[in-house]
Amino acid sequence: MSRETFDLLDEVQRSARRAAMATLVRARGTTPRKDGTKMFVADDGGVFGSVTIGGCVDARVMEAASDVLAGSPPRLLSLQLGDEEAWEIGLTCGGAVDVFVEPVGPELLDVYHRAQSVSEAGRLAAIETTIAGDRVGAHSLLDGDLPVLSNAIRERDGSTTYIELLRPPQSLMLFGAGAIAIPLAKFAKTLGFQITVIDGRPRFANRERFPNADVLRIGIVSEIVAQLEIGVSTAVVLTAHDYKIDAPVLERVLKTQTPYIGLLGSRKRGAAILHLLRERGVPESDLARVRVPAGLDIGGETAAEIALSIAAEIVAVLHGRPGLPLNAKG
Repeated sequence: MSRETFDLLDEVQRSARRAAMATLVRARGTTPRKDGTKMFVADDGGVFGSVTIGGCVDARVMEAASDVLAGSPPRLLSLQLGDEEAWEIGLTCGGAVDVFVEPVGPELLDVYHRAQSVSEAGRLAAIETTIAGDRVGAHSLLDGDLPVLSNAIRERDGSTTYIELLRPPQSLMLFGAGAIAIPLAKFAKTLGFQITVIDGRPRFANRERFPNADVLRIGIVSEIVAQLEIGVSTAVVLTAHDYKIDAPVLERVLKTQTPYIGLLGSRKRGAAILHLLRERGVPESDLARVRVPAGLDIGGETAAEIALSIAAEIVAVLHGRPGLPLNAKG
């Protein structure tokens, strides 16, 4: 479940209009939209979001949403696609998509808001929605030990349910408030990350340079890093370009479960820092987690281009992707 879902729900609530929510729960084939993608259709015809990329499928979903808003029960649409329709929404050949359409009511809003609270508390949550069988449209909040590790359809007790995961908010910790950190913080904020900037220099780490940072920490960086909560939803980038900062920060973050550790600088500089840590007894398997130089190879030269390459690499890593061109995928 993306943060966009809550933005759309908030937009529907602010508009004070009745609306139906459509969720793409399954697509057979390759499509630009992933399961969990949502579209909201208001009673005045307003549309927020899209479950495909427009065209025939969205038109059918909008028709079903109008029926639901008129009083029909929630329904699961299983849309068989011909080749022409498949091309229209991004599938390479005929296939099918399953979309669940339901009204946005108090019970739905309550379970989504509770899931959001669990996520913002740093825990993994999920919403299980009955999409076929008994009690279609019923929701339950799953918190703690979850039965799945990703969005999934599950058959249970004669009913079909869709489990939609909501992970804790992703965060980015920037150690160093230099030139590249500024556009990197902007890009990451746009991507929905919570931004923390840490530096020992108040003339660098300030609101004028980082207006969108959620947290600014100024002080002895090696002491601050020991106080921070760094987990599986936290990406770390070291942009200080100062071994007195880089070495102790790396030594600390390598003991955490952060999925991304990027170090700004050349391979030669990175090798020297890693050698220093190796002499301090840091295991080779831990050192291999450090990405240096940080970023994807896009030929970046300016601060913004380098920041873009790092942001792209972070997204690729968090999604378990290699960062290859889409046209190189088999």
